[in-house]
Amino acid sequence: MTHTSASWAPASTAASSAPEPPRVSSPGGVCAIHQPNLFPRLSTLAKLFAADCWIALDDVQFARRDYQHRARLAALDDPGRQQWLTLPIHLPHGRPTLISQARLVDPHRSRRTVELLVRQYYGRGGHRDAVRDVLDAALDALDTTDRVARIARASTLAMLAALGWAGEVLDSGRIPTRHSRSERLADLAAATGSTHYLCGTGGTRYLDPAPFDAYGISVFPFHTPVDTEDPIWCWARRASGLWALSKMGPRNLAGRLAALREGHRLGALL
Repeated sequence: MTHTSASWAPASTAASSAPEPPRVSSPGGVCAIHQPNLFPRLSTLAKLFAADCWIALDDVQFARRDYQHRARLAALDDPGRQQWLTLPIHLPHGRPTLISQARLVDPHRSRRTVELLVRQYYGRGGHRDAVRDVLDAALDALDTTDRVARIARASTLAMLAALGWAGEVLDSGRIPTRHSRSERLADLAAATGSTHYLCGTGGTRYLDPAPFDAYGISVFPFHTPVDTEDPIWCWARRASGLWALSKMGPRNLAGRLAALREGHRLGALL
């Protein structure tokens, strides 16, 4: 695992009252925790790209209105024109079903839908080879499992790989934690040995930093630019990152995400 956190501010040295977490990864670095999403939005992709370790949060309740089983595909020439790509799912335990337990209703039909729509939207773009590699990874997953979390995870990792991300991914279900929301996230971050935790815009509304302070982990908010006319960011919180990958290509998109990452790290030092 390549660590990229040397320029970040030192972590807190507060005394810890939290339990010693099991170490499941190399010490140091920046951690992001996020549910596995199908062809994730650019805002999600940017946060994961900025981290050294992604913990795929797959042992929380599945939400039908979230992005584990669906993605918005934006038209190349008009990103405001979008279509949902949705995989019909079965929740074996009803509403309490965890993301890791959700299954596809019809894997073969879902595979055809994914292949048809992604090729329809991005198969003729200037960077179709990169999109094809991501699509092939998702199709391979659809050929081998009906578990939504595994398929979403594969699509996300393929997009990160296209951008040259060299981080590490872990599944939250394999790491024992406490039950309260903030304590749980802190336990997950501590188990990776991370010194910094990237908190998305939604998490800043509820996160209690005290459990992180107890581990000496610094919490930093992560967000993509808003109120901008730059098309790459205008739709970042709605459309799948496939649009930006196809429009800009992996090299240029990786450069833009790297600049955003470094901007956050510089801000942490100020």
